[in-house]
Amino acid sequence: MRYAMTAILAPLLGLAACSGGSTATADVELPTMPMDTMKAAVETLSSDAFEGRAPGTAGEEKTLAYLVEQFEKAGLQPGNNGSWFQDVPLVAITAKNVSDLSFTGGSAPMKLKYGPEFVAATYRVTPRIEVKDSPVVFVGYGINAPEKGWNDYAGVDVKGKTVVILVNDPDWETPEAKGEFNGRAMTYYGRWTYKYEEAARQGAAAAIIVHQTEPAAYGWNVVQSSWTGEQQVADAENGHMDQSAATGWMQLDKAKALFAGAGQDFDKLAAAAKVKGFKPVALGDVKASVSFDNDIRKHASKNVIGVLPGAKRPDEYVLYTAHWDHLGRCEAAADGDNICNGAIDNATGTAALIAIAQANKAAGAPDRSLVFLAVTAEESGLLGSKYYGDNPVYPLGKTVGGVNIDAINMTPPARNVVVVGKGKSGIDTYLDTALAKQNRTATAEPTPEKGYYYRSDHFSLAKHGVPMLYFDAGDDLVEGGKAAGEAAAKDYTDNRYHGPKDEYDPNWNWAGVAQDLQIYYAVGRMLAMTTEWPNWVDGDEFRGIRDKSREAAN
Repeated sequence: MRYAMTAILAPLLGLAACSGGSTATADVELPTMPMDTMKAAVETLSSDAFEGRAPGTAGEEKTLAYLVEQFEKAGLQPGNNGSWFQDVPLVAITAKNVSDLSFTGGSAPMKLKYGPEFVAATYRVTPRIEVKDSPVVFVGYGINAPEKGWNDYAGVDVKGKTVVILVNDPDWETPEAKGEFNGRAMTYYGRWTYKYEEAARQGAAAAIIVHQTEPAAYGWNVVQSSWTGEQQVADAENGHMDQSAATGWMQLDKAKALFAGAGQDFDKLAAAAKVKGFKPVALGDVKASVSFDNDIRKHASKNVIGVLPGAKRPDEYVLYTAHWDHLGRCEAAADGDNICNGAIDNATGTAALIAIAQANKAAGAPDRSLVFLAVTAEESGLLGSKYYGDNPVYPLGKTVGGVNIDAINMTPPARNVVVVGKGKSGIDTYLDTALAKQNRTATAEPTPEKGYYYRSDHFSLAKHGVPMLYFDAGDDLVEGGKAAGEAAAKDYTDNRYHGPKDEYDPNWNWAGVAQDLQIYYAVGRMLAMTTEWPNWVDGDEFRGIRDKSREAAN
């Protein structure tokens, strides 16, 4: 899950166009949402009995049973040819006996401690990882973008070497969303997932990202809790042996010391890496070593799929998505609590699927079918939604669009909602229509440099051309304005996000959640009651994919 409730810095973007330039024509009433259902589901899913809902654990089994029970009670039917489930083949890898990350050959040999100073894992399905005396190369932002004439690997062979990489894009500090890499708005080249993918394509033995809180969008505590313990990867015939042996992160101060020991200035090289034409820099005689063993467990996790069949056009589909998984048992808090309960992230989104399904059933079957998709392994890299996108139960060319729900913040009512990817598709018009009923507005995400668009399950569907809406709770609160909204966001990010204290609180204020649930309901319901096919705006990266899929479906 990603989180985006901070003070508004970006300008409002214009309305996106629907296909044919039309606007949403189907109107719906905003019902009273079943908040008792919502509250009970969040409390249950985030209880210690569910052990943090990690895929492949007893927590998954309890989650699946609960979702099926609640989907049935809400009036849904099994959504995968008579089954509630879609198998998602995964491999659980747990690193153990992790050595220090050692650097030799510099003026002062270094040994970094696993957890507080570095983290490492592997995509490779193998019992042992060992990187020994691997030459170290700084590759700037680790980007190879031929269409931009940008190659941070130019002129160097990194096969068998350890690459040190900066997070985000080179122009992430640009105040506006324009520039070589879209300035303030992160591109996929800025995501850590891309960094590792490209390092593997270049043949690197290890890929280590330098952690910096602002461009990463989270503190070291999130890195440590997310990257230690069991990690999930998609199953693959080659066991991912084409990936780098080790991937991970290191603390900024350790990177600076490493560079200094090699006679280099980290800050100067980081600044140079922002300019086109940067050449990778070998850190002299410095060599890296790290090793660890892996416990390996193959299993089939599951997406849960329920459907409310359409009354008039049941072969046209509208999606509601949310991820049911969280981190399971994780790095313990000071009080010894080691269950990452994931109450906000994402018991709220999962519970919202149940509540929205119940509200739609009560309203009667819409014209199009509504599909409720609770996906697995979002926290491991959007693996469940990616699997669905690659193996859709319902034809993507016949999927109208959808709404992704990833964490609903417990704040009082707000004047707005914050849209991640505002202005990309015609679904924005449906959102505006719904918000107008509450005298609220849609605001563009304030921190596009953090790459939130690539950090939740809507992205897996967007890559296949399906228009998906993703918005967060508003940050301009009715009481307290943006200052109060920013404070609430900071409190959650600093104290609970991806940690053991993201727990259910009986004292939560649910008024803002009730408002947002009405909007989620209304957007999906309008999509299911119209005859329109909203598209991505002209020039959007996903427009061509959508046009081809729709053409093939007709």
